[in-house]
Amino acid sequence: MTIKIVKTGLAAVCGLILAAMAVSTPAGAQSREAWMASDVSSAWARGFKGQGVSISVVDDFTYDPFAGNLTGRTERKTHGQWTSQQAGLIAPRATVYRRSFYSEYSDLTLRTGLNVINLSYGMSAVPGSGGIDYEALEDSIITYAQTSQAVVVKAAGNESVRIGGVDAYGYIDYLNVDLIGADSAIFVGSLTRNGTKSSKASLASYSNRAGRNTTVQSQFLVVGVNEKQMKMAGTSFAAPIVSGYAAILGSKFKTATADEIVDQLLSTARTDTIANYSASVHGRGEASLSRALAPSSLN
Repeated sequence: MTIKIVKTGLAAVCGLILAAMAVSTPAGAQSREAWMASDVSSAWARGFKGQGVSISVVDDFTYDPFAGNLTGRTERKTHGQWTSQQAGLIAPRATVYRRSFYSEYSDLTLRTGLNVINLSYGMSAVPGSGGIDYEALEDSIITYAQTSQAVVVKAAGNESVRIGGVDAYGYIDYLNVDLIGADSAIFVGSLTRNGTKSSKASLASYSNRAGRNTTVQSQFLVVGVNEKQMKMAGTSFAAPIVSGYAAILGSKFKTATADEIVDQLLSTARTDTIANYSASVHGRGEASLSRALAPSSLN
């Protein structure tokens, strides 16, 4: 039996839903929000807004709406509505597709051009239980990550453990485990805010960390999730930032493959904006959109 635990902020929620649709960022929603890093607006000014890239957000779009603030006003949305809106705000010209993680009996459809898949949830089971018996949806996503057919951005989790570690309830997120070493997968943890050289940021207390596995360290990034500004916390809201960054890179480097986009994000991460930086905690460091966009070509 598949055991699915969905992380909404710091809570676990289960439900049943069928959904698949494309959504667009509302007109006029291209001003940089307070929770975004400053280099997002610089990327937009250069014309890089995610055009030509598809972001598929796999999430829950029906149950348990909760309050948050991404655009200067408090609203109530479901977990998936928040994560898909956030990715679309970062990359306002990307096409964002919503797919319920409970519509699991068919593969995730890939679109023409660069594909980015956002996973702001985990699938957990007790160690020794044989792991997760995946259905077609997650099977296809793991394959896309292993074969570099899509950039797969996975929220690290909110249990304050290493990737692949046992949480306080005795569970392991096997979706994390099965993405370790995948060519085009990135794990994303949360800093308490965006860091700078003069005002370094710290890992959020809830955020999972990279751990001592050097393979995980090599595919782990962190970004700021400012709870005071967003009124939400959790690595669920770190992953869509990196998904948006990947789409922005895809709109500049139009012929780049998924693994090239991932390598560029990882290799340009900053460590000088993080307090007490450690690879076992922060992986490659804080994602830097400006550094990732710096070269003229990835080929």
